[in-house]
Amino acid sequence: MLSRPKLTDRQQQILDLIQTAIARTGAPPTRAEIAAQLGFKSANAAEEHLQALARKGAIELVSGTSRGIRLRDDALRAINAARDAALAPLNALAQLALPLIGRVAAGSPILAQEHVDKTYYVESSLFQRKPDYLLKVRGMSMRDAGIMDGDLLAVQSTHDAKNGQIVVARLGDEVTVKRFLRTPRCIELHPENPDYQTIVVEPGEPFEIEGLAVGLIRNTMMM
Repeated sequence: MLSRPKLTDRQQQILDLIQTAIARTGAPPTRAEIAAQLGFKSANAAEEHLQALARKGAIELVSGTSRGIRLRDDALRAINAARDAALAPLNALAQLALPLIGRVAAGSPILAQEHVDKTYYVESSLFQRKPDYLLKVRGMSMRDAGIMDGDLLAVQSTHDAKNGQIVVARLGDEVTVKRFLRTPRCIELHPENPDYQTIVVEPGEPFEIEGLAVGLIRNTMMM
């Protein structure tokens, strides 16, 4: 097997920034956010580095969306393997036991025991913010944020969210993952896929934030 070309310091810095953004918010950064973080004069400079990372096989780029950046599965495994080697003496002390939540019954707490399908043991170093549970993603409404059907979304329990954060929300009998926006008139839950419509929650309609997305585990890595 051929090894991937070595990254430059700047490329590694951008790759680290992408990993950090996904761990913190559940979504990769935009080109403009990368440029702002690293002091580039324009988003075009960030795009050039992203294209180089894609050519070297560290990421995949999805056209047509500002957040169309995905870490490759093999890149994730290589990154995790390197981190595991460095943190081996600490791994036994740094694991989280995260319940995987299945179907959620109407009106019952999301972490009720009857909702737990199984428990995964994962390294706390995967996340900048400590998650409380994993939720299996169903559907492709958040595709352009890099969240795919079958992925395991790491969720921190909370009932509060800021505009722009990806949330797990309860709408009556359903639980959904969307990007949160509170306006003076209503609450909007935005998909990250143009094939899906924004959900508008009017005042008085049943709605509750169950948690924030704080990381993502591609389900193939857990098999």
